[in-house]
Amino acid sequence: MAEQVPETPIDIVIHNPQNNIIAKEASPVSSILLTRFHAGYFRICISFGSQVLLWTTLSKHVNETQTINRLFHTHNTDIPSVAFLLLWWLSLCTLVLLSFLYALKCLFHFTLVKKEFSHHVGVNFLFIPWISWLLLLQAMPFGGRLMNFSHENLWWIFVVPILVLDIKIYGQWFTTEKRFLSVAANPTSQLSVMGNFVGSWAAARMGWKESAVSLFALGLTHYLVVFITLYQRLSGANRFPAILRPDFFLFVAAPSAASLGWSSITGDFAVPCKMLYFLSLFLFTSLICRPGMFKKSIKRFDIAWWGYSFPLTFLALASAEYAQEVKGGVVPMLMTLVLSALSVLVFLGMMVFTAANTDMLLPENDPSLSFAGATVPNN
Repeated sequence: MAEQVPETPIDIVIHNPQNNIIAKEASPVSSILLTRFHAGYFRICISFGSQVLLWTTLSKHVNETQTINRLFHTHNTDIPSVAFLLLWWLSLCTLVLLSFLYALKCLFHFTLVKKEFSHHVGVNFLFIPWISWLLLLQAMPFGGRLMNFSHENLWWIFVVPILVLDIKIYGQWFTTEKRFLSVAANPTSQLSVMGNFVGSWAAARMGWKESAVSLFALGLTHYLVVFITLYQRLSGANRFPAILRPDFFLFVAAPSAASLGWSSITGDFAVPCKMLYFLSLFLFTSLICRPGMFKKSIKRFDIAWWGYSFPLTFLALASAEYAQEVKGGVVPMLMTLVLSALSVLVFLGMMVFTAANTDMLLPENDPSLSFAGATVPNN
């Protein structure tokens, strides 16, 4: 008799596409929220913070400048304090909420945070929350204290993370063979130097001149390196997603922030500040004269649109300081009014677009999340 061959069980697996749908539906909403959330959303916070500071600056300059009073026949014009307080509190609540969400992401999805931290674009967004805190700190309406923390203590809390990120990024540029600046540089790299400029700006306003100078020197040195590298349009720039092209306006924000920082250190808007301000104006003009480069980024709403708002506000802030320096000039004052009005309109427009597209705030296939598959080698 022939030997009986033992029967082996055959497993038949039927692929049902609905299984994936059911699995997705079964995922907790909170988990989906945290996995799709990234540091790029803090653009909203820095836009709010810079807008609060713009209102504060304009309120001070309007009271001190006679040119506006002559132009509009007004006297003792004050921006309503109630509106300022509402905007400041709204900015604070927004920043606290997004910071809490990102803290939860660090706790429950640390792998995604590590990928973001290791990416040449994503790591630069990590500067934004700390810059936002420093902006709100400068406009704090509570006599320099918040929840029993003094202005100085809060400054250290917000600046130390910026310095840690500086050591990581700047150190890699000249010590790590896998992270050449010519490969990793992109427009968002300017956020790293903005952190130094805003930190210097805040320190100088507290009277800490030495700390302000040290931060400014660190920021200015690396700003020159980044600016020259980006101007050369090396191969690394080709991998910058089209959806993130609003961040090209960081070319305007960085020199504007530098002019504000140096102005606070020296006490006046001197020649170096004016040079940086005029550079910002030139770069802003160059960008708005090329609307075609932003066509792909405005086809559908994305959180990256907030990248249009805060650079324009920084330019308006620098323009206000310049107009204050050249007192009596009608043209600088009109330029400040135009830039400030444009900044407010863009800011309000972003708020309206965001409110009207809440269903698109956390898209399933967000191009901004492409840093999860970084093409630049990690450490």
